[in-house]
Amino acid sequence: MRILITGGQGQLGRALQEALAADEVEAAGHPDLDITDREQVFRTLSRFEPDVVIHAAAWTDTAGCERHPSHALRVNSEGAGIVAEACRERDAAMLSVSTNEVFDGDKGEPYLETDTPNPINAYGRSKLEGEERVKKALQKHCIVRTSWLYGPGRDSFPEKIIGGARKGGPLRLVTDEIASPTWTVDLAQGIAGLVHERATGVYHLTNSGSASRKDWAEEILLRAGLNDISIQPATQAEYGAPFRKPLFSALANVSAARLGITLRPWQEALADHLQRAQLPEGATA
Repeated sequence: MRILITGGQGQLGRALQEALAADEVEAAGHPDLDITDREQVFRTLSRFEPDVVIHAAAWTDTAGCERHPSHALRVNSEGAGIVAEACRERDAAMLSVSTNEVFDGDKGEPYLETDTPNPINAYGRSKLEGEERVKKALQKHCIVRTSWLYGPGRDSFPEKIIGGARKGGPLRLVTDEIASPTWTVDLAQGIAGLVHERATGVYHLTNSGSASRKDWAEEILLRAGLNDISIQPATQAEYGAPFRKPLFSALANVSAARLGITLRPWQEALADHLQRAQLPEGATA
């Protein structure tokens, strides 16, 4: 299968290349493919002639999106629409990666694929509009919502927590924002499964279980042998971020599970991530 990955040099893009090693893959980073440049997107698909485009390119800086909502819409909404239109012209399928932040977090239990989105920040609104543009432009589409990504190739939440702990702490972590930490390596395997199943529709894929930011940090420190570091609890309001995050936005994997595609508990994935990063469980970082 010929697969084009937008955002192919990001942390998810690199994991996707590994998961799809048996396929013919072109992984285009931003310098090679600006998804907001219609002519470049159409030209790239015409040249490569993919069977499937995995659209992983996005602007995920929540604070930046809040400060510059028009740019968030340009990248996350219009860009997704441009890719979908190019797929339609080339008769290619498209899998578009979206986010748990299309929900408001008020449900109090994991969101189903059929639940109605209601984003509460600029990032979530831009991603939801991107979903809608993909659905409108292309029949052969698959939308995968996920949450709290981390993985090889980038200093993400675990690395930042360990870095802060190495400086002696204390660390201050939010207790009232809850979702599912998701390892890009596992997510990429799940996405590869959906691609090879030629799945269409909306899917929720995260490592199973949920945690607050504080819970996640405590698990990281425990497994890295740094659990003597003090963590101070804080609410979102006390933390003072210039944007709102959904309070409980864990996602329920119903649709992919029907296809036999599930992701393991987030704690197990975290342990493997720390080992890959040469931080084995119980070792002093």
